[in-house]
Amino acid sequence: MGTRADFYIGRGESAEWLGSIAFDGYPDGVPEPLLGCASEKEFRDAVQTVASENDHFTRPEQGWPWPWEDSGTTDYSYAYDDARVYVTCFGHGWITGSKWLQAQGTDEAEELFGSDEKLPFPNMKDRQNVTFGQRSGVILLRLPEDP
Repeated sequence: MGTRADFYIGRGESAEWLGSIAFDGYPDGVPEPLLGCASEKEFRDAVQTVASENDHFTRPEQGWPWPWEDSGTTDYSYAYDDARVYVTCFGHGWITGSKWLQAQGTDEAEELFGSDEKLPFPNMKDRQNVTFGQRSGVILLRLPEDP
């Protein structure tokens, strides 16, 4: 299975969904400049770079690719809000991208997402277009039949 990620402008139920990736969505996997964006335009441009470099990127016009209805079940979500980038893991507490970058590679990094409280996200039920192809993050293996 891939490490999925969703990208937003804003946080909460009215956030604007910019798209999703099916693989390498963990903070160490996204381009580092994305975590340090200083403006909404920079963040949008960084997400467009991610989109152009990955055939597993889903754009909003393609529909919500996941079988769940919001980002509370997605591995990681990224949002540009309040003049900074935020990151959450399975919808448990937002941390700033700069805080993640400081903790990267340490034992503290995964502990940053310690909140039990689930965050609100836009409900994507009406936009769902679940995919099981390259944009799904599902890896299927076929074993050869025994002779």
